[in-house]
Formats: sequence, C-alpha cells, structure tokens
Amino acid sequence: MEGQHHIFDRPVYVARTLAAMGSAANLLDRHIASELAERLAVINRSFNTAALITSRPDASREILLEGGKCLKINVFSPNQEDSLSLPEAGFDAVFSLLDLHTVNDVPGHLALAARALRPDGLALFAFFAGDSLRELRACWLEAESEITGGVSPRVAPMIDLRETGGLLQRAGLALPVADMDTVTLRYDNAIALMQELKVLGFANAMTGRSRRFVSRRLLQRVAEIYQQRFADSDGRIRATVEIAWALAWKPHPSQQQPLKPGSAKARLADALRPPENSSG
Repeated sequence: MEGQHHIFDRPVYVARTLAAMGSAANLLDRHIASELAERLAVINRSFNTAALITSRPDASREILLEGGKCLKINVFSPNQEDSLSLPEAGFDAVFSLLDLHTVNDVPGHLALAARALRPDGLALFAFFAGDSLRELRACWLEAESEITGGVSPRVAPMIDLRETGGLLQRAGLALPVADMDTVTLRYDNAIALMQELKVLGFANAMTGRSRRFVSRRLLQRVAEIYQQRFADSDGRIRATVEIAWALAWKPHPSQQQPLKPGSAKARLADALRPPENSSG
C-alpha cells in the first residue's frame, strides 16, 4: 500500500534487484561480501543461526560459512513491503545487505529486525547512503531544468550516516557503530553508468518518478554536463558510491553499560587542570 510517506516503490525495486545478473552484479556482490567479512573479523564470536536478507545471497553466504562466523544461515529475499517476515527471537544475527536504502518506514523496519533477534544478537545493515551518485544527481538536475524547465525525482534521497546510531537505538538496539565505505567508480561516459545502474536494478524506483519517456536530447545533455564537470584527464567519468555499514546489538545484561550519572571517581576539571611546576 502506498501512502504519503512512501517515497520508494518497493515492489519495483525488489523485482529489479532480484532479476539483476552478470559481471557487474557479481563484482558488487563480491565487494559487499568482502566488506562484510572484514567487519565480522573484529567481532570475537560466532552465531548459531543467522538471517541473511539480500537479493543475491551466494557470495555473502559463502563468506559467512567459510569464516566460521555462522553455523546456520537462513536466506530471505527483500520484502516487497517495508515489513520483515522474520520470527520473533528467531536468530542470533540478522544481516541486511543493500536493502535498507529503499525502505519507507526505516524506524519500523529496524524495530522488526531487533524483534527477530535473541538477546545479545547482532544486527548489521549495509545500504547506499550519504552522497552516493552525487555527480549524476547534479547533472540530471541541471539538464532537466535547462531542457524541460522543471525537475522530477531521479536520484533517491539517502540516509545520513550521522542518523544511523539514533535510529538503531530507537529500534531498541544497543551499542551502535556505523562507518562509510566510499568507492569511486569510473566509466567511459554517463550513458554507460546509467546502463549499469539499470542492469543492477538500481534505476529510479521512487514513487514520484516520471513515467514519461526520457528524450534522447535530455540523455545527451546529461552526458555532456557529466563529461564537462566530472571527467578525468583520460576522458573517463567518475561516480562516487557510498555504502554505509551500521551494526548494533540486542540488549543483554552482559553488555557494557554506561556509567550512572554521578558515579565517576574523578572530576573532569581535575583532569583538564595543567600540571603544577614543581621546580623553583
């Protein structure tokens, strides 16, 4: 059901990403799997039962099993709605890969992930965020404004990395940590970039997207502006992709707890006071 807050057309996005295949999809999947393994390597524990939510699970599932971090992995395709069809307290870990950025009700979605965890369980999300595709966004805005006299939603709004900690805590999770993986990709031209986005299923899936046919003139103008503003000396263009990684834990008494107000054994003023000169 679409409502006033439904920015994304989830059925369209899910169908497109499930259908993605080929070398570009394989490269992306391997990159995500590698980044997932790197983040789990610093966590000194394993998980008996994990839920893996992603459109193409093979690479990440293989990494999780090979590393010995997960004994049993249940794979779930992204839901066409914002909901998560996961049993309550059914998993020791929930991994969501490249899905959260098109969820309309992010706090509700995160709360469902938290609900699916057992105490001291791990929730980990990877999603496009920050200034991903900022170059393409700027070129579309300029070209469309120039040719049509107006603009339509073309590049989706992104979750701000600084907001993720609060969102995870609001969902009932503890000890949130977030970081950004920034990748600069290069293409022969902007048309090649847009074709790859389409192949990967990442073309415009916003509810308010224009359904009108995009003219060749508009596409050519986007490519021209992109070439003028974001090309390297060899003529190839740059595209910035930012993937946020956010994790948090289902609360458990064994976890580190913040100190109670007034329980500190030292005063901040004393710590900041310069040392006295003992000479003289």
